[in-house]
Amino acid sequence: MSKTESLNIALTEKMKRFITSQVGNNTLYSTPSEYVRDLIRRDQDRIEAAKLRNAVIEGYQDAIHGRTREFSGDLMADLKAHQQTKP
Repeated sequence: MSKTESLNIALTEKMKRFITSQVGNNTLYSTPSEYVRDLIRRDQDRIEAAKLRNAVIEGYQDAIHGRTREFSGDLMADLKAHQQTKP
């Protein structure tokens, strides 16, 4: 497990009440820290998913514009060859 560190943040009273309402009995989170960490993880996942989506779209655009090459059957060799041909 990674070393944990504290981070103090300023919240409005409304935000603090909201976070407090998300923790405790009959909720998914035991502490405000658990709730905030989950929000951060979800945002990290959202950003990673956006990067993957953009890569897929870029791949489709490459295919549409004929920027493709035949697969040799050896992915690692193809990737290495592709890296060597990049400007």
